[in-house]
Amino acid sequence: MGNTLGLAPMGALPRRSPRREEPLPNPGSFDELHRLCKDVFPGQMEGVKLVVNKVLSSHFQVAHTVHMSALGLPGYHLHAAYAGDWQLSPTEVFPTVVGDLDSSGSLNAQVLLLLAERLRAKAVFQTQQSKFLTWQFDGEYRGDDYTATLTLGNPDLIGESAVHWVATLNVGSGGAHASYYHKANEQVQVGVEFEANTRLQDTTFSFGYHLTLPQANMVFRGVVDSNWCVGAVLEKKMPPLPITLALGAFLNHWRNRFHCGFSITVG
Repeated sequence: MGNTLGLAPMGALPRRSPRREEPLPNPGSFDELHRLCKDVFPGQMEGVKLVVNKVLSSHFQVAHTVHMSALGLPGYHLHAAYAGDWQLSPTEVFPTVVGDLDSSGSLNAQVLLLLAERLRAKAVFQTQQSKFLTWQFDGEYRGDDYTATLTLGNPDLIGESAVHWVATLNVGSGGAHASYYHKANEQVQVGVEFEANTRLQDTTFSFGYHLTLPQANMVFRGVVDSNWCVGAVLEKKMPPLPITLALGAFLNHWRNRFHCGFSITVG
């Protein structure tokens, strides 16, 4: 007996329920993106550690930690935390102030503030005994399905140096132009530039650096941009003669173009 294959009419087939499109949730804070993965791995343990936690009130708690290790001297840490009344989630309470002080007088502190419904601010301070070691300020904006974060690290607020860094942003009907300059020390300077032209529908991102070698009377400049272009210029002074030699080369990988040049400056 042969096999018979019967086809049911289209109206008799069960209809698949339409897929419900749910909006993507907010990914959360930038610092918490890798937290779930990191919590899976065990933390390193060495020596003997004693931790005593004490809850003083619904807003304030302290912890005492004594760590004895064969790799160094015994250490003591005093950890204090304050949590405010504004709780947005089980892990987000504003304002929050956390501090950790060790036996040498070094302090690590963190302050979390809620400036608006979608705007958060964080400040991190780190001292080594009586000297400030690190300053960091973060601004975070929470969108419906994204998070934008702006970080400012080590601003020289106390030293009042003439050039710590310079940031510029220009926005107009023709596009936007942003640049950032940072002088790391007397030998190294870096710059980042972003330019978007709405009329030409073109966007360019460039990174440049400036290296000074005073002992060799040389200056080296380099640049890399988003158009696959790499360039460098080397300048060499020839004391006691008032002569400066310069050699430059640029390569565009996208268009497969290469050009170089040589110059002599007198005076």
